[in-house]
Amino acid sequence: MAEKKETGGRPNRLIPLIEESIKKHWELTVMSDMGGINYKYSELAIMIAKMHILFEHAGLKPGDKVAILGKNSSNWMVAFLSCLTAGVVAVPILHEFKPDMAHHLINHSDSRLLFVDAAIWENLDESLMPKLEGVIFISEMGMPLSRSKRLTEARNNINELFGKKYPYDFTPADIHYHACDEDDTAIINYTSGSTGMSKGVMLSYRNIWSNIRFCLDYVPFFKAGDGIVNMLPLAHLYGMVIDTLHPIIRGCHCYFLTKLPSPKVILHAFAEVRPKLIITVPLILEKIIRNKVFPMLEKPVMKLLLKVPFLDDHLLAKVKDGLVQAFGGNVQEIIVGGAPINPEVEKFLYRIGFPVTVGYGMTECGPLVSYASAADSRPHTVGRIVDRMEARIDSPDPANVPGNIWVRGDNVMKGYYKNEEATREVMPKDDGWMNTGDLGLIADDGMITICGRSKTMILGPSGQNIYPEEIEARLNMMPYVAESLVVDDGGKLVALIHPDLDSARQQGLELADMDKVMDANLKDLNKELPAYSKVSRYKIHPEEFEKTPKRSIKRFLYQP
Repeated sequence: MAEKKETGGRPNRLIPLIEESIKKHWELTVMSDMGGINYKYSELAIMIAKMHILFEHAGLKPGDKVAILGKNSSNWMVAFLSCLTAGVVAVPILHEFKPDMAHHLINHSDSRLLFVDAAIWENLDESLMPKLEGVIFISEMGMPLSRSKRLTEARNNINELFGKKYPYDFTPADIHYHACDEDDTAIINYTSGSTGMSKGVMLSYRNIWSNIRFCLDYVPFFKAGDGIVNMLPLAHLYGMVIDTLHPIIRGCHCYFLTKLPSPKVILHAFAEVRPKLIITVPLILEKIIRNKVFPMLEKPVMKLLLKVPFLDDHLLAKVKDGLVQAFGGNVQEIIVGGAPINPEVEKFLYRIGFPVTVGYGMTECGPLVSYASAADSRPHTVGRIVDRMEARIDSPDPANVPGNIWVRGDNVMKGYYKNEEATREVMPKDDGWMNTGDLGLIADDGMITICGRSKTMILGPSGQNIYPEEIEARLNMMPYVAESLVVDDGGKLVALIHPDLDSARQQGLELADMDKVMDANLKDLNKELPAYSKVSRYKIHPEEFEKTPKRSIKRFLYQP
């Protein structure tokens, strides 16, 4: 599986980057499970070599599919890199998916092998996945299912087979990864969107290379040996490509969280790793700001001092320094993506000069669409279109009237696996342009603003466009609101509110007291809104809303 072949199309540019990094950083540490195992680049290379031998004996050929279903770990990344460097199509599946969905995606993707966490395998039914030839545990390489004699023999004798292939020593000179064509499919990534059923996004080696090449050119905060805290799901493109594969190609050290990424766990990891770059989703950043910073700023004395000229700058500088220390003391930039950031949090971070920037992407673009550095960013925008990509707005006045955002270029997917109808829905012509499904604006200087999803936009009583995300952002900053969802119920806007019960109980309030608080919130909210977008009523939602792994609410589950 590791031998080179003649390419019939465009030469692969991604695999040489991976190969070069492993050879160059041979003695550096590449991955750690925090509180667990550590791997050097040399050890990663040996594990990949063994996996290629296993694939070869199992009869896997370039283009065959291998599913990966598990929580973040170093061994998850070993399985993924083994697929990528062998020309085998990796099929990452989010571990949050229920068993029936996992069965469906494994079958739909035509996966021949499955790498899986032992705990997840206990809830799966092998009889419902007849195409699988084998199942391998991600952590300890156990094999609970094999329908192939050669696969079983290879697994049982992998060290002997490795010794025969490399009888003297395994050195960087032994690494020669599969030279597939650039436009071959590298990954099938099933979406976890907020508006409906998963679709298998086919991403080529070129798509992934283009994303990483942009990061190498425009995110210059890393050098070999630097650490990064990997808290985003590896089965999601943002976590897999930008947060993990990109640092590995730079020779960095990835630290995977093995516990639920609560603010406490994350802040402890930041203190240990002291990362220069942090890549996160808004929810994690907002929780830290709202829990650690805003309560201090709401104290009467602080409010008074912040109104004093010159003194306010001094206090805000101290707040900024405290926040930098909370993130490990070494942070040069925080990139937020996956969902819009709360405007109040964003405004505060810009006010104190914190190095934060908001980017825009989607699975179908592997994932980058736009980015600007923290030094170049501005509030309410998501940067400029990235290299090798172009964008247009389906609007008569793209700078002032929102329209559908269309993109074209090297990051755009090949299509949806075995779903030509869905592909044609977003790519109706053979000109490469894809409808992102997002509504936005492009300023004269190229900065993009996202207004909302076209599928979530609500039409007002006189034809006005109402973006529920904008109303939710205001509501989420009001007392004792943890999160909210604004829906259209028969022409009336209704707010579903999940209260912040922990904060309420600290003040002696219970769920029964929330109606009085939310009545006041609703009045204050409607004072800020135009008449056509006022919220008529609210419903208390005692449980947290179900979310995608990038922490967006699954809106389709809560529509009336």
